[in-house]
Amino acid sequence: MASSSTDRVLRPDNGRFDPLANALRALAIDAVQQANSGHPGAPMGMAEMALALWGEHLRHNPSNPAWPDRDRFVLSNGHASMLLYALLHLTGYDLPLDELRRFRQLHSRTPGHPEVGLTPGVETTTGPLGQGLANAVGMALAEKILAAQFNRPGHAIVDHHTYVFLGDGCLMEGISHEACSLAGVWGLNKLVALYDDNGISIDGNVAGWFGDDTAARFRAYGWQVLGPLDGHDVSALSAAIAEARRSTDRPSLIICRTTIGRGSPGRAGTAKSHGEPLGAAEIAATREAIGWSHPPFEVPAELRREWDAREAGAAREGEWARRFDAYRAAYPELASEFERRMAGRLPEGFAATRAAAVDGCTGNAEPVATRKASQKVLATLAPAIPELLGGSADLTGSNLTDFPGCGALRVDAEGFQPGRHVNYGVREFGMAAVMNGLALHGGFIPYGGTFLTFSDYSRNAIRMAALMKQRVVHVFTHDSIGLGEDGPTHQAVEHAASLRLIPNLDVWRPCDAAETAVAWTHALEQRQRPTALLLSRQNLPAQARTTAQIEQIARGGYVLSDRPSPRAVILATGSEVALAMQAQALLDAEGVAARVVSLPSSTVFDRQDAAWREQVLGRGTPRIGVEAGVTQGWGAYGCVASLGVDAFGESAPGPKVYEHFGLTARRLADLAKQHAAS
Repeated sequence: MASSSTDRVLRPDNGRFDPLANALRALAIDAVQQANSGHPGAPMGMAEMALALWGEHLRHNPSNPAWPDRDRFVLSNGHASMLLYALLHLTGYDLPLDELRRFRQLHSRTPGHPEVGLTPGVETTTGPLGQGLANAVGMALAEKILAAQFNRPGHAIVDHHTYVFLGDGCLMEGISHEACSLAGVWGLNKLVALYDDNGISIDGNVAGWFGDDTAARFRAYGWQVLGPLDGHDVSALSAAIAEARRSTDRPSLIICRTTIGRGSPGRAGTAKSHGEPLGAAEIAATREAIGWSHPPFEVPAELRREWDAREAGAAREGEWARRFDAYRAAYPELASEFERRMAGRLPEGFAATRAAAVDGCTGNAEPVATRKASQKVLATLAPAIPELLGGSADLTGSNLTDFPGCGALRVDAEGFQPGRHVNYGVREFGMAAVMNGLALHGGFIPYGGTFLTFSDYSRNAIRMAALMKQRVVHVFTHDSIGLGEDGPTHQAVEHAASLRLIPNLDVWRPCDAAETAVAWTHALEQRQRPTALLLSRQNLPAQARTTAQIEQIARGGYVLSDRPSPRAVILATGSEVALAMQAQALLDAEGVAARVVSLPSSTVFDRQDAAWREQVLGRGTPRIGVEAGVTQGWGAYGCVASLGVDAFGESAPGPKVYEHFGLTARRLADLAKQHAAS
């Protein structure tokens, strides 16, 4: 990310270069230079911030990165990844020096931006600016709720902080407003954000496009604001962190005035240090300027000993383990439940809960909107799965994401009320990223609702959940033109197809209550992927099924209604399954046998073995697809024709809009008849 800017922002500082901080600088400089790619400036500028936090305050155990009560650290400005890799390496995580030498190389554990699950000690995948900050809010919320649910007098087994480094870009992104406003409302006092205020971005001095009074902004959110202070003064930074840790009712922002690329005579304070290697000559000048005479990738043994946190980390975890043993002796059931939830395991009785949820949705022939069926399913699942934490982006009454007895999460005059339904306000993107943080922390399966068309607001956070393999459930209601009068601004057309393009995201569009129940239970069983549930506003008829067919729903696609020697196969999703069944009846009367395949989740169906897919789709029989959305995707299933909506919707009652776009049983039957095998 080379820059042509000649702007320079140099912050006054104490002029001292701590050797421990220089070790971080040097490793970052060397790795970026060897890769001939990366961002050296931010690690050089934040080295003292990292030393103050990691050297004096962060409670972690490099030998066990999964210790439940460790502090969480998030590098929201993920382009500074070499700072984090240097910290992990020096403090003793399983990240050898050879991995730093392989920075940004194929299959290394030091990718360009931090990736959770790949590098030990990395808590979340960051790079899209602002999302790491929102993830940190979710982690801090998880800590606060778990503490309320599990801690008992004399037994504080959940008691840790969440720290996040962030930069100007994170604060420019709108998601920072969404998430930080919520953090203030929730009183997340164990959230500490350190703002790398260096005044430089890729285009140069940010004063030309970022004139916010950041301190006033965060005070207005209800945060404690410390600084601005010299971001290169380790003592001042450490004192500010200590003060932030003492907060009892507010999250804290520490404004750290830093110089990007600090120590580089020719690049310090410039955008040129942000996203390109310093070059051999400038590296030599930098080494001389900071007093670092060691060869590339070499850190003296005495500095390594000072950085090594393994002994201290093991002692901290050991002390916690002793306290947890006392907790287990006093509260054995709570201790077992805490361990189960932090391990991500569903309750032992989940099979029975799943059966009850599905059975409760198969005995009623009354038409029901799948959003209403979803709420009914939640009423069965939630009491048996206490880690389910729901919410909505100010559409609870429409998304129907609440359930009996859920209680609302609130902070009021009586203190923190850890309800199981979160009112996120009109903050779709923030909600999605906070849910990612909740899932990453552990102990929760978060779900949140909004209208399907507004999935565009939260799309990148959905993508990040898929990339990070996190179990997050998105409840997207009002899934098509069927919502009617609200018109094209609210009628999803391209959204189902678009979401299906995201790797590792399961997308379900159920046709009735039974498919909705299976979709929900399937989503909860997916420990390595998020799920999007696309649900109808309008009532949909219940379809008759055998026991075998109910079981087949979980395969993503199955034969719902068949005829001997079918001459056409109609593939349908969601509300259009009823249309397909009506078309089949019309074709029966006209002597054309047709099979109806319900495809509630093409993403799940695509993972089935070839034999099942052929059994369902048939071989050599013409296929017609129908969905109230764009028709582009049906070619993947060998459809010779399709019926859908390849334009924006219209404002009118739902049935009228369907008729306007030709989504009728008669037209579908004619299309099938036109292409039927002779």
